[in-house]
Amino acid sequence: MDTAADITAMRRAITLAARGLGSTSPNPVVGCVITDASGALAGEGFHQRAGGPHAEVHALRAAGDRARGGTAYVTLEPCDHTGRTGPCAQALLAAGVSRVVYAVGDPNPQATGGGDTLRQAGVRAEQGLLAEEAEAGNAAWLTSVRQGRPYVLWKYAATLDGRIAAADATSRWITSPEARADVHRLRAEADAVVVGSGTARADDPQLGVRGIDGATQPLRVVVDTNATAVKPGARVLDDTAPTLVAVADGVPAGHLPEAAVLRLPRAAAGPGLDIEALLAALHERGVRSVLLEGGPTLAGAFVAAGAVDKVVGYLAPVLLGAGPAALGDAGISTISRALRLDVTETVPVGPDLRVTAVPAPARKGN
Repeated sequence: MDTAADITAMRRAITLAARGLGSTSPNPVVGCVITDASGALAGEGFHQRAGGPHAEVHALRAAGDRARGGTAYVTLEPCDHTGRTGPCAQALLAAGVSRVVYAVGDPNPQATGGGDTLRQAGVRAEQGLLAEEAEAGNAAWLTSVRQGRPYVLWKYAATLDGRIAAADATSRWITSPEARADVHRLRAEADAVVVGSGTARADDPQLGVRGIDGATQPLRVVVDTNATAVKPGARVLDDTAPTLVAVADGVPAGHLPEAAVLRLPRAAAGPGLDIEALLAALHERGVRSVLLEGGPTLAGAFVAAGAVDKVVGYLAPVLLGAGPAALGDAGISTISRALRLDVTETVPVGPDLRVTAVPAPARKGN
C-alpha cells in the first residue's frame, strides 16, 4: 500500500521531470527521487537533455552509497536497453536499490521491460503511483509513441466574446504583456510552432522564443498551401531557428529556400493541406510536440482531423461584438457533434484568464 511518504516522493519526481520540458525531445521527460533505507531523501534528478544521463543516473550519482537498500521513485518505467546511454534498470540494480516505484509503464517497445528485469533480480518493482499526474506531465512523448504523431496543443488569444481580431482585422494587442510572455513559455516547451498562411500574411511573425534564458528554439512551421504567404525576407526565414514552409505538391516555390520547403498532399476535403500528412512528416523529423498558433482556419482543420490534444485559451476582459472567431469551420454541423472539453485549469495571467482544457472522453449516447 502506498504511503504518504511514497506519494510525496513521487510528486517531487513529477515536479522534477517538468524541468526537462523543451530540452529532452525526442526523449521523454523523467524525474527520479531516491530515499535511503530509513526513508530519508538521498538523491534526486531529472533527464536534462536528449543524449545525456537519464533521471535515474543523476539521482543515483547524488545518492551515492545511500542508495543501497533504498527506494527509487521514477515517473516512467526504468529503461532496459542501451541507446546513447546505458539501461537504467541495470544502474538501479548495481546501486543496490531494493525497491523501485514507477508511475507509468514505458510503451516504447525498444525500452520497455525494466520493471520485469528488476523483479526478476529480486527488487520490489511497483507501477501506477500517481500515474495520471505523471502521464499528464509526459503527454507529448507518450502521445508520440502511442499514436505515432506529435502531441498538439492549440493556443489562441481572444476577447471574452471569442473574437481574435476586430472587424477591421486589427488584433494587436487583445491580451496583456503578461499573457504574451506566458506564450513564450509554451513555445519553449514545444518542439515546433505551427501557423497558417493567414497569420504569416497578417503578422509576419518571427515565432522564436524570447525572454527565456537557455530556451531551445522550436522548429518554425508555416502551412502555406499555395506558397504565396511567405515572401523572401520574411522574419520566419531568419537564422533564429530552423523553418519549414509546408506547401502543396506541385505548386511553384522557387522563391523559398529549398531546404525549407516541405511538400505535402492537399486535404481530401477543403482548400488546405492534409493535416495527418503534415503531422507524420513532423514526427519523422523528430518533432514530438506541436504548439499550434495558427488562426481560425488552420485551427478548424486540426480540430476536424481530430488532432488537437489540448487547448489553451487566453481570454481578455474585452468585448468586440464583431470580427473573426477563434475557431473556423471544424466540420461540426450540429450540437450533438460538438467537441466537448474538460477544463483542467483556470489561471489569472495579468488581467487575462488562461483556460486549459482537453477533449473529454466520449460519453455514452453521443
